[in-house]
Amino acid sequence: MNVLKGKTAIITGGSRGIGRACVLAFSKAGANVVFTYNRSKDEADALQKSAKNVVSVKTDVREYEQCRAVVNEALKKFKKLDVVVNNAGVNIDKALVMMTHDDWKTVIDTNLNGTFNMTRAAITTFMKQKGGCVINMSSVSGITGLPRQTNYSASKAGIIGFSKALAKEVAGYNVRVNTVCPGYIKTDMVDSLGEDVKKKILESVPQKRLGEPEEVADLCVFLASGKAGYITGEVIKIDGGLAI
Repeated sequence: MNVLKGKTAIITGGSRGIGRACVLAFSKAGANVVFTYNRSKDEADALQKSAKNVVSVKTDVREYEQCRAVVNEALKKFKKLDVVVNNAGVNIDKALVMMTHDDWKTVIDTNLNGTFNMTRAAITTFMKQKGGCVINMSSVSGITGLPRQTNYSASKAGIIGFSKALAKEVAGYNVRVNTVCPGYIKTDMVDSLGEDVKKKILESVPQKRLGEPEEVADLCVFLASGKAGYITGEVIKIDGGLAI
């Protein structure tokens, strides 16, 4: 229950979906949590009230200085920082022939550059203290590629490459970097799809069900814990067999 007792984590995009499940799971595991949100203030406020040792900070991860402010807030509030979970992300799905430059830029800036910004803001602290853990949320879309998701797939594939390179770079400082690749998870994005699309999704998943946000969160708790101390540079799919 308390595998993260005494640790402090930053979780981006923590007010909804997988991020919210991570905030609750990390808090339940004993961690102090600083989570970011951008637009979902009501959800963020409710989440902060519902869990122990949880602080929310309105943040646009596309802005490096805002990410630095989140790291400073974690250090000020809890005196330390041990884990960063880069979960904040957006998708704007459409065929490339219909995709605008803004559609491309918004997804890349949020998903890939946001991951860089928060990791860059925290990495000096991790290296100085010779310990830390970065968990980057990618997607099976970054492994297999999906039509109408060239921007999203590119951003998520970039996160995988970024994570592998950084894992090698900072391993000597006892800093671990791993990537989690969810498949179809029961979130607002999937719930908003039409019934025909949902049916096709379920047919494509060998386990014939959607994943639960809590299942992804439990994996992240494990990766952040001492039980995963010899795991770094890994790309872990949690997709019901979708990308086999």
